[in-house]
This record gives sequence, C-alpha cells and structure tokens, in this order.
Amino acid sequence: NSRGASYLLKDSVPITEFSASGPFEGHDLLRRGFTSVKNELLPSHPLELSEKNFQFNQDKTNFATLRNIQGLHAPLKLQMEFRAVKQVQRLPFLHSSNVALDTLRGNDECIGFEDILNDPSQSEVMGEPHMMMEYKLGLL
Repeated sequence: NSRGASYLLKDSVPITEFSASGPFEGHDLLRRGFTSVKNELLPSHPLELSEKNFQFNQDKTNFATLRNIQGLHAPLKLQMEFRAVKQVQRLPFLHSSNVALDTLRGNDECIGFEDILNDPSQSEVMGEPHMMMEYKLGLL
C-alpha cells in the first residue's frame, strides 16, 4: 500500500490531542469527566479525605498488626500478593470486579455502597473500545 495509514486518519481526531503531556496537556473529558476549580482546591466535606484514604489506612493498620504478631515476613508476603493481584486486569474498556483483591482483603463477603450503586452498565465513563485499547498500548 503506497498511501500508508495516513488516508485512514484523515477524517479522525488528530493524534496530538491524545498524546500531549506536560503542563500544557489538555483535559481528557472522556476519561476524567468535567473539571471544577472548587473541587481541585479543597475537599467539599471534612471527612472526604478520610474516606478517600480509608482503605490505605486500614491496610496500613492491618500490616502493622500482622508484623507485630507474625513478624516482618507476613506483611511483606501479603503486600507482594496484593501487588500481583492488582496487575491482573481486564481490557481497559471492560469493568473489572477485582474479586481476587477483595478476597485477599477479606471484603468478599461484605456488601458495601459500591456494590449496590456502582453498576458498570450505568457508568457514564464507558468509552470506545478501540480508542481506549490503542491509548493503553501507546499507539495514540
């Protein structure tokens, strides 16, 4: 093919829009949603920061307790398992339930807010599969 792939992209969005990085990077509305200056400056509620860091603080407390009871190897092994489980994901446009991570944390038998109101079929951030996969592979 003498024309190359450029004829396929003549009607598409310019690639520079997706590959921009640095201080002048444009806001990606598809992946990050609408921006609000107020939300970027301060949390909207005093407990918001505590809620955002709840799982991290709970893991830190569990690791400290585990270290005091079983020694240094136990939290290190558990952190290694967490890291390995987090790396296994579905394709970027499919919702991942992270069942293995929930099982390791002991949350597999708990029903929480996110289990009821975080239905992936109702998600507003579902994107175009081909574009999301190309972005993840670094083709865009």
